[in-house]
Amino acid sequence: MLEKTVEILARLISFPSISGKPNRDITNYIKSYLEGYGLEVEVSPNENAAQVNIFATIGPKISGGLILNGHTDVVPVEGQNWRSDPFMLKKIDDRLYGRGSVDMKGFLACVLASIPTFKSAALKRPIHLAFSYDEETGGLGMPHLLRSISKMDYKPEIVIVGEPTEMELVTSHKGGDEMRTEIKGFEVHSCNPPKGVSAISAAVKLISKIEGIGLRLAKSPYHDSLFDPPYSTFNIGTIRGGVARNATAGWCDFDWEFRPMPGEDNVAIISEIEEYAHDSLLPEMKAINSSAEINIITEVSAPALDDYLSSKAASFISKVTGKNSRNAVSFGTDAGYFCDAGYSAVVFGPGSIMRAHAPDEFITLKELNEGLFFLRNVAVQMST
Repeated sequence: MLEKTVEILARLISFPSISGKPNRDITNYIKSYLEGYGLEVEVSPNENAAQVNIFATIGPKISGGLILNGHTDVVPVEGQNWRSDPFMLKKIDDRLYGRGSVDMKGFLACVLASIPTFKSAALKRPIHLAFSYDEETGGLGMPHLLRSISKMDYKPEIVIVGEPTEMELVTSHKGGDEMRTEIKGFEVHSCNPPKGVSAISAAVKLISKIEGIGLRLAKSPYHDSLFDPPYSTFNIGTIRGGVARNATAGWCDFDWEFRPMPGEDNVAIISEIEEYAHDSLLPEMKAINSSAEINIITEVSAPALDDYLSSKAASFISKVTGKNSRNAVSFGTDAGYFCDAGYSAVVFGPGSIMRAHAPDEFITLKELNEGLFFLRNVAVQMST
């Protein structure tokens, strides 16, 4: 089965399914593969049908089933120094290199290779496959996927999200607010900058405010927390603005994110930033030129995974693997969306997140075998 898994992984990696781009090539391959085993495959598209989620059921169509979830999208490779073609699987010793190999096409390959095992098992409860799009940009595919699942006559009970956790059980993770700030200033010659409004200067003040709140949160960590770090964090990811050094910057945009702890009031914290921008910064800017603007945009607000609903899924993992420890991670997954929708969800999958998004990303044959072994035991547990 390992050889078949590697073959499937090579096909999955060959599709450059970058987040935000059409994903019909990879989903058509997966759909055809599943239909080849006689499965009915349902797709849930986005608004322009360029991107789709995939859902299929193996076993009896009754409530109480298990969802195996993964995402088909990967992060870009531009600007990274790869030693081989990132969209062509390369095997060196035990390592399989390629974009998405560990995050998370390796898990998808294990699931697809396990279809014959699932089909031959005497399943008493169904195993559902739910593959989403655009997880890497905040889980944009999940609202469509969840709406599609909610229309079924039978309701799945637990969810396993196969993100790379080194086969350790994760029952909690932080949320993610993906933010963009667009600032409009007023350009004048730099010989008299007080006559203009520098959008970059406004951005600097706003970023300083964001980082100040971050420092405040860091000074009040959650005691006895499994998270590292044990508090909510900010990150300023990109910034652009201005046209020349001898003119005040007429515009500045910056992208940032907020990763709140489970239970943290992310709305209140972001509102504090918005109030500072609109009540403190903007009046000074408009006093110089009325056309000045500050727009703070929440592009995605991905929910945290709170362990208050994880017990059923965690108990299932324990029965299958014998592992009872509980872990928390600071990266986000689609498990937060499932949790918000009322499902018992955990994160558990092969490989290390430390290799995700990096050049020369890889998964090992040993890790794929671990994933296959786990899925075989899942089929056994679902047949009892």
